[in-house]
Amino acid sequence: MEPFKFASAADLAALITIRPGETKLGEQVHTVAHPHEISGCNARFVLIGLPEDVGVRANLGIGGAASAWEPSLRALLNIQATDRLTGRELLVLGAFNFSELTAKTGDVEGLRAQTELVDESVAVVIEKIVRVGKVPIVIGGGHNNAYPIIQGVARATGKMIHCINLDAHSDYRAAEGRHSGNGFRYARQQGFLDRYAVVGLHENYNSREIVAEIIQDPAIHCSFYEDIFIREQQTFRQAVAAAIHHVAGAPCGIELDLDCIAGVLSSAATPCGITTLQARQYINWCAEETEAAYLHLAEGAVRLEDGRTDASTAKLIAYLVTDFLKAAH
Repeated sequence: MEPFKFASAADLAALITIRPGETKLGEQVHTVAHPHEISGCNARFVLIGLPEDVGVRANLGIGGAASAWEPSLRALLNIQATDRLTGRELLVLGAFNFSELTAKTGDVEGLRAQTELVDESVAVVIEKIVRVGKVPIVIGGGHNNAYPIIQGVARATGKMIHCINLDAHSDYRAAEGRHSGNGFRYARQQGFLDRYAVVGLHENYNSREIVAEIIQDPAIHCSFYEDIFIREQQTFRQAVAAAIHHVAGAPCGIELDLDCIAGVLSSAATPCGITTLQARQYINWCAEETEAAYLHLAEGAVRLEDGRTDASTAKLIAYLVTDFLKAAH
């Protein structure tokens, strides 16, 4: 499972602040040392990190998506263990080590070739997790990783899956070489993704050609931010409910691109988007009302290569993970 590094109990302990009279989530979670131990672990959910930004830079974006994993893990491990979420539900498997790729610079073609290498590694690990009946939770990296996650789940289950995505962008650009803007296109073309629903597209950032294509495709459902929040033609709850209805009847990946949340640090950060509360509601509703195959939180950063920083992204990601854990069935 190279270049994957398993998290040990000692690794996690180094991230936890112990307080007398309290039990932190990180004190209760599971770890394993080898792939064959995953099936014997009682936890249903498996957390992995994808600290890379190659796919973002291959899409002409600002690097930094690699920075979210460790701060988010630290934030998650230090929340309180409660009756609603004990920590025993979760296996913290570890994270990929794409540091060599992340450090590389080069032309777009080279970055897209590197993104294909990321695809290959991610799909293998996801497939191993799903084959033993576990549900992956994936943090970090660009939205390019939707493709290998969907691929891994589909290969493990032997059938195409559905996917729901809350995003300002469709990520359905042309299959012009792998990057963060075309993961769902590749997943459809390669026969891994069946139905796709995307909530809250921004009219300013989706091309006329792509919008026309997805509207005409009966396997794709979409709604627009402006229709929901500006023109108020439907409520946010109604938009999410329609998307959930579209992906009913099969295992469904739950995707959230953090660049659709107003003020959250990401390569394509927006001043005008959904609120953090609405992001949490979306995760809760989808986890409750779909046959959740995985959760993928993409594009968030605590530090971008242009110098911008925001440590609160990590805490938000921890909230979103716990919302999923509490609501998924």
